[in-house]
Amino acid sequence: MNLHPQLTNPKFYLVLFGDAVIFALAHIAAYLFRFEFSLASLSLQQIKAVLLWLVPLKLVVFFSFGLYRGMWRYTSIRDFWLIAQATVVSSLLATVIMIYLNRFEGYSRAVFIIDGVLTFLLIGGLRMVIRSYYSFYAISGAEPYSLSKIHFKKVLIVGAGDAGEKILREIMENNQLHYKVIGFIDDDPVKKGRSIHGIPVIGNVDNMASFPEKEDIQEILIAIPSATGDQIRHVVEACQKCAVSYKIVPGIGELIDGRVSVKTLRDISYEDLLGRPPVRLNVAGIRNYLDGKTILITGCGGSIGAELCRQVVKYQPYSIILLDAGEANLFNIQMELQNEKYCRRCEAILGQVQDRQLMEDIFLKYKPQVVFHAAAYKHVPMLEKNPWEAVFNNIVGSRMVMEMSLRYHVERFVLVSTDKAVRPTNVMGASKRVTELIMQSLQGNGTKFMAVRFGNVVGSSGSVIPLFRRQIERGGPVTVTHPEVNRFFMTIPEASQLILQAGAMGEGGEIFVLEMGTPVKIADMARDLIRLSGKEPEVDIKIVFTGLREGEKLYEELVTLDEDILPTGHEKVMVLRAGNHSDDSGYLFEARNKLCKAIDDLAKDAESHNTKRIKQKLKEIVPEYTPQENEAVL
Repeated sequence: MNLHPQLTNPKFYLVLFGDAVIFALAHIAAYLFRFEFSLASLSLQQIKAVLLWLVPLKLVVFFSFGLYRGMWRYTSIRDFWLIAQATVVSSLLATVIMIYLNRFEGYSRAVFIIDGVLTFLLIGGLRMVIRSYYSFYAISGAEPYSLSKIHFKKVLIVGAGDAGEKILREIMENNQLHYKVIGFIDDDPVKKGRSIHGIPVIGNVDNMASFPEKEDIQEILIAIPSATGDQIRHVVEACQKCAVSYKIVPGIGELIDGRVSVKTLRDISYEDLLGRPPVRLNVAGIRNYLDGKTILITGCGGSIGAELCRQVVKYQPYSIILLDAGEANLFNIQMELQNEKYCRRCEAILGQVQDRQLMEDIFLKYKPQVVFHAAAYKHVPMLEKNPWEAVFNNIVGSRMVMEMSLRYHVERFVLVSTDKAVRPTNVMGASKRVTELIMQSLQGNGTKFMAVRFGNVVGSSGSVIPLFRRQIERGGPVTVTHPEVNRFFMTIPEASQLILQAGAMGEGGEIFVLEMGTPVKIADMARDLIRLSGKEPEVDIKIVFTGLREGEKLYEELVTLDEDILPTGHEKVMVLRAGNHSDDSGYLFEARNKLCKAIDDLAKDAESHNTKRIKQKLKEIVPEYTPQENEAVL
């Protein structure tokens, strides 16, 4: 016969015996308190008679409440609530038994009330003593049963809120974390002089620089995940004056499960300085169109595509079909989904979206119900020099996926677009605008098509930030195209979450625009990144302006002058409503067959690698497209 592991543990019986002794002592002490420490022979007889059944009763009740499964060194508030509940239940049962046996004749009712109080205090007190014992050794740096001392790193925690308290508690409870918290830093004057778990709030951010040298601080932990970009920038500047290393708890938007831990601490990134607030999602709406569905994600290995995979898997789809032309990226996201996200129905397909036979096979075999089309070439200067690839991949490939979605009755198709599709001055932007036109021309045939348009994504493969970081690591200079060039930025998780949100809101034919906030000057971004690396701009690292590249604008737009932008049910998602456009405006949508013929002609020019003809044909399809000839303008 296989016994429960708990019953084979010798410590279990030791704990059981200890509690039995406490139960007996509590009842005896209750008599002593009730009768002013004077026990007659009758009282002793009563005690013996009651203890014979009271102690086993309490042991059974406490066992049924699971109070012998946990480890006492990790006793929590929940355990004390369980002790309280078990005490009340056992006292009530004892009262019922006494009424049944003799209706309390000759027995004091007060004894049983005092017995319950003492039981809770003694049982809870014993567990608290053990918990305190281990906590003391965790703080002092010595292992229980060992006199060896460990060198602890002295730290300050910036932020005396919930996140700071969680970090402190984890440090105090885990003796594997070699930190010793000296104090909290917080700008709230009400918290000054107060303490959390015995650790005082010793000052604010502005006077933080005086503490490291005085207290021998070796690291600063920033625990304010809800802070804005400006607040984080202010804290980082103060940390740099302290001349010690510092780490940060990521923002709430990055903490997918919302749990703050020492393990989440990392180095400061530009995303922290950007300070994008967390996205509030209509989870029910998103789950409604993803739960139990087969999802196809093209371009799944890219920055946005990969994050879309991570976000989608949380909504428990039936299966995810991964399609990408890059072998390494495809393999990486497949392994991540299978091994880290536990997605068991995850098919990886290596191929290109413009491969008709492959796309036919995919849709026929897997029958996807929702398609997220993120596959596209996005590098502006690269596509200016190789415009045929923009045609093959961005236009022909996108049309292929959309047509297959229509043919195989996909429920929802979400096109990932870009702000560069607005009044495009480059091939990349023009190609993405053509895909928007294709999307709108196919609407009304059963599949709900929609596009999501947004600006630059911090840290993506095409972002300037990885380039700047490499340049800083090499000692500079950091190259910026123009001192006034600015761009809209959002984080990868934010963009992906809002794409899912827009997908839940679309009824067909919409172009959704994500709220991008205030545009950021690229030169300012370069300076911030240099400072984050512990260096000073123009002193340690030079910034060199190289001039706008072919096809680049000083600024990007999310809408044109004759596009109406309307709010939606989500504060960060807006929708475009096309107005009544004239033929010259370029926004009168071509009939589907005329658009298809124009794209076919464009594809023929792309096959001959005729750059001039490609740009001319793009201009015919997208009249607002103004190609630059080796000259970058607004």
